[in-house]
Amino acid sequence: MVDRHFSHPDLAELYDYFSHWQVSPQDNFYLDLVMNSRSVLDVGCGTGKILRVARERGHTGRLVGLDPANAMLDVANKDRDDVEWTLGDLVAGPYDGEAEPLEGGGFDLIFMSGHAFQVFLTDDDVRANLTAVRRLLAEDGRFVFETRNPAARGWESWSPERVRTVDGPGGLKATCVHRLREVAGELVTFTSDYSVEGWAEPEVIHSTLRFLDADRLNAFLTEAGLEVGAQYGYWDRSPLTDTSAEIITFTRPA
Repeated sequence: MVDRHFSHPDLAELYDYFSHWQVSPQDNFYLDLVMNSRSVLDVGCGTGKILRVARERGHTGRLVGLDPANAMLDVANKDRDDVEWTLGDLVAGPYDGEAEPLEGGGFDLIFMSGHAFQVFLTDDDVRANLTAVRRLLAEDGRFVFETRNPAARGWESWSPERVRTVDGPGGLKATCVHRLREVAGELVTFTSDYSVEGWAEPEVIHSTLRFLDADRLNAFLTEAGLEVGAQYGYWDRSPLTDTSAEIITFTRPA
């Protein structure tokens, strides 16, 4: 099920105001990988900002943005229509029968940014999606993604709350407030309250993410036929440690 802040048009429009280009060093990190790959699949692409910038900067190969939220892809398509924006997911494929299928063994790079990997909440979800990644990768392709390192306990910064205010559509102030609700093993549930000047009341979104440690993560990757080539703790490619904020993983077909 797609979180409401991705599927609701008003909230999808806000996404790029809170997650604008270079709001995180991950943007340039993934852009460099995309620019050096001929065919690219961005899984959970959202508004597709990395692929949009890649095309703006001269990428001439195949760029596919895959996302289950139509509202996010509508935002992406308004900016560029020379990327294959595809409504769907890795396991089911394109939801629209008219979309070009995701061909097995066709992508030089598959990536997931913005901690999108953490929406796979069960072992079955993880296995099914990694199996699909392995099928879609070229034999010399790479799957690159990041997930928050549970050892860093990043969710604690969401309690009592984390507030961000930005200039939103039309210059109106837009605010997002994250609040931690529950930690149950590997699953962390939180709410996000979005408000814009003039709204009668905030939109309150409930979300759950899974925090896998490196050992568990790597076991799933091996099971799916993916070999870990490198893992980093941050976007400067510093080593992964117990205190690293991220687990940034590079894999190839085994």
